[in-house]
Amino acid sequence: MKSLSKEKIINYSLAETWQKWTTEQGMKSFVVEDCKIELKVGGFYELYFTTEVPEGMRGSEGCRVLSYIPEKMLSFSWNAPPTIPTIRALGSVAWVVIELEALSPQETLVKLQHLGFGEGPEWDKTYDYFDKAWDYVLSALSESANKEIT
Repeated sequence: MKSLSKEKIINYSLAETWQKWTTEQGMKSFVVEDCKIELKVGGFYELYFTTEVPEGMRGSEGCRVLSYIPEKMLSFSWNAPPTIPTIRALGSVAWVVIELEALSPQETLVKLQHLGFGEGPEWDKTYDYFDKAWDYVLSALSESANKEIT
């Protein structure tokens, strides 16, 4: 089964990086217009990249927290973007695992794995989409940290 793996060193402490991924305020500070995050197993993990479109087309509606270890790991279910409706209609069949490792008091290594990709042309489009999208998300997180430093 195909999966994506990304890594980025972020100029935030471990606690700050955890807060960015696990709170509504944190997520809205670098990448989404709005969101609904409940840090509990089964809690909402919905990121709305745009609110200008109808419900169900905004982002990760229906996604849930699968597991977490505070300041170490977060996993959540994930769906396909609205631009790939055949895969999106399957629901949250993929999942994402975020692992954090403190490298120094103000540097955290973020490891991201996106798993659960199926096979076929529509899944290939989904994979290609997220190969770029996760780079964007990690860059936005990094840039938000660098803005706070300067």
